Parts: sequence; structure tokens; C-alpha cells
Amino acid sequence: MITVKEGDKAPAFSGKNQEGEKIALSDYKGKKLVLYFYPEDDTPTCTIQACNLRDNFSLLKQKGFEILGVSPNDEKSHKKFEEKYTLPFNLLADPDHKVIDKYGVWGEKQLYGRKYMGLHRTTFIIDEKGVVRKVFLRPRNKQHAEEIIKAWEQL
Repeated sequence: MITVKEGDKAPAFSGKNQEGEKIALSDYKGKKLVLYFYPEDDTPTCTIQACNLRDNFSLLKQKGFEILGVSPNDEKSHKKFEEKYTLPFNLLADPDHKVIDKYGVWGEKQLYGRKYMGLHRTTFIIDEKGVVRKVFLRPRNKQHAEEIIKAWEQL
């Protein structure tokens, strides 16, 4: 169950990116952050979403956004994913679900009638003051950058 809602202060976190460098929410203070959670590196839907953000990276940067992807994969997996698709943004490794649990994006899912636990693909737009301004519960993976920009302009 998603625990962080629009208007909430974004929960603080830190972890390591694909380079093994420490990344924290505080690194983005004074910037708009697209914090997107995705289930797994190099799977079809996750790749479509990451590549949409990559392909629109300069436009998002121009609009003042930073991007940070988070999944349960480890640093090594993230590094391979970043290199394979030339991703220009950080990917936070969260195999222990510390960040995932803070944002409440892990929970029961269903596929072909089978229930299982997994990560709910979710994006949070966090403003310069650290406040969650928009939550996408079902991001449109092929048009994710466009929906981020449109949503921000409508705030």
C-alpha cells in the first residue's frame, strides 16, 4: 500500500547508486526530483520506462528535473542496465527494501490470477522543498516523461 501521498514531506533516504556512490534525498535539495520505483532491471516494461526517461532526459533537465530510479536490484545489476541502455541518471540499489518500504511501494500484486508480493511501479515528483507534489500509481511507461511535464505544469 502506497504510504506517501501528495502533500507529504518526502521520506529521507540514502543508498548506493550503480557506481557504488552514496546517494541521498538531501543531495536533491533545491531541485525537482522524479523518484521512480520500478520492479527489475532489464525487463521489458522497466526498460521501456527507463528509455523513455533517457530519451527525454534533456527536456526534463531543461524543465529543472533530476531523475532517480529505485529498484530492489543490486549495484552490479544497475551498472549493467545503465551501460546497456546508456542511462544518464542514477539508479539506487535497494535490495533490503529500506527506501521501497519507506514509500510503501512493495505489496501484493496479481498476475493471471496468481497473487504474489512485488514492487508496485510508482513515480513521485518531489519539489525543491522536499514535498511530494504528484504520485503516479500507474505511470504510462512509453509516455512517462510527457506525463511528468504535463502534471507539473498543471500543479
